[in-house]
Amino acid sequence: MDWAAIFLSLKLATCTTAVLVVVGMPLAWWLARTRWRWRFAIEAVVALPLVLPPTVLGFYVLMVTGPHSPVGRWYEALFGQRLPFSFEGLLVGSVFYSLPFAVQPFTSAFAGVDRRLLEASWCLGVGELATFFRVALPLSWPGVLTGLVLSFAHTVGEFGVVLMLGGNIAGETRTVSVSIYDHVQALEYGAANQASMLMLIFSFAVLSITYGLQRHFIQVCPMR
Repeated sequence: MDWAAIFLSLKLATCTTAVLVVVGMPLAWWLARTRWRWRFAIEAVVALPLVLPPTVLGFYVLMVTGPHSPVGRWYEALFGQRLPFSFEGLLVGSVFYSLPFAVQPFTSAFAGVDRRLLEASWCLGVGELATFFRVALPLSWPGVLTGLVLSFAHTVGEFGVVLMLGGNIAGETRTVSVSIYDHVQALEYGAANQASMLMLIFSFAVLSITYGLQRHFIQVCPMR
């Protein structure tokens, strides 16, 4: 069992989920409330990773963050290292690839909040940011939890984007999915089966907990 790859995958998933909380929640809140006529274009961009081959997404992120791009040159000048084939590069690609798995559940949850409750909070003099944390977020937590769990689990199982951006550097960019691929290429089917079984159990447990919590909340709060 390649524990270094497993721990790296968990670290990447944790960091990606944290970034998506900061980036995805404001975007989802805006999508749930805006009446802008071109909102569908933003929704399409967010959903692109659902239909775009991971290698295509990874290729374009590699081009944008590469040493010959403005972003790549700026990052290298600022931090003294390149984004591609580094953990930070994997994080950038993972955020883009897991974006719809966070934003779409967030948006659905925020859209389901009764607007009258928000307006009542505003009428009582509570600011918009405070209303979000005191009213909208508590009422939306099942959808928010779903987005967080799905983003974490999806990142753990990434392969195409990770391989394109990070390659296969032990302890730096080799995730569990890449490790399984290496085992199969080396005809080490026993090791590949162990890692694959661990991923299967992990994925089943994550989805079972998520759906169980959602069902429990619906039973407790049937009128929502």
